[in-house]
Amino acid sequence: MHIYVNGRNIEITEAIKAYAKEKIGKVATHYDQIQGIEVVLSVIKNPAASGKHVAEVSCKMSSGTTLHCEEAGESMYASIDLLANKLDRQVKKYKDKALGSDKSSIRTEGSEKVEEAVEQTVE
Repeated sequence: MHIYVNGRNIEITEAIKAYAKEKIGKVATHYDQIQGIEVVLSVIKNPAASGKHVAEVSCKMSSGTTLHCEEAGESMYASIDLLANKLDRQVKKYKDKALGSDKSSIRTEGSEKVEEAVEQTVE
């Protein structure tokens, strides 16, 4: 899996690149079907805009699906942190859907056991 870090209206330093790869790379530990992650860091130069540092990510899955997130913050490090948390939640949700939810609810699980117990006592 490759993590690409690009900049838009900003010079990407090695420290920011390493920080982004470290934070976003932790997402890959949750799901092994990730083919590549592209991170785009940008700065909005409008003085009236709040949250001037924007981080975007596109995560390509092996099934052809692409997950996309975007977060803005007061510093680039803060926006990368927010982005990593958001992508982590999306990947976990995608993994649960892809693997299929075999979890039954508490209500249906309990009623099946009661029905089995009733059938055994009747026989």
